[in-house]
Amino acid sequence: MHAFLTGPLFYISLAVCLGGMIFRFYKYFTGLSWQLDRVAYKEYPMMGLKGAWRSIYKWLIPYGTYGWRQQPVMAAAFFAFHIGAVCIPLFLAGHNVFLKEKLGFSLPMLGACAADIISWLAIAGLCVLVLRRLVLPEVRILTDRKDWGVLLLSFLPFATGLLARYQVGDYGLWLNLHILSGELVLLAIPFTKLSHVFLFFASRAQLGMDFGIKRGGLKGTPMAW
Repeated sequence: MHAFLTGPLFYISLAVCLGGMIFRFYKYFTGLSWQLDRVAYKEYPMMGLKGAWRSIYKWLIPYGTYGWRQQPVMAAAFFAFHIGAVCIPLFLAGHNVFLKEKLGFSLPMLGACAADIISWLAIAGLCVLVLRRLVLPEVRILTDRKDWGVLLLSFLPFATGLLARYQVGDYGLWLNLHILSGELVLLAIPFTKLSHVFLFFASRAQLGMDFGIKRGGLKGTPMAW
């Protein structure tokens, strides 16, 4: 089982994730209206790029936008979870040993103590986000079974990874479940709301270009449509 999880299933899940997201990006950009969304970008590329960059980095900075500042607790939970969801898979030492073995490269590695802290903060942040969906009626009414499935799938790699890390019970079982849950996340990314981990950049860039050109520096001026 371990050989299958760390061999064929890993390569399959990685290929599905990357191939699926390339297709999602293609569908996203080709689905834009030429008249409404892209003519202005071609005419004013530098202004568009400036707006795109501003839109992306503002939303990547904790409390960098008005929306984050209006909900400080939710913003803290959001960033605690998402920082963990990005940093732990990419920079955990054990993961990079695996990457080096399977793909021939590795990334900078987190120390064990830092990884533990980030992981526990991510779980705490996810718990707050779950509580938000349970408590706030305006959020609860928009939450369906798919959303709960995505939240559970997001939780499992952290839970199983920590259980393996602290060697609670059967280490081999938790390790295999950790690998399987991580690969299920990769398989699910192109087909669920988890795709926002990549599409965030596309949507924020497109909106930033829209605001930067049409509603920003060129507002009220003649322009090609």
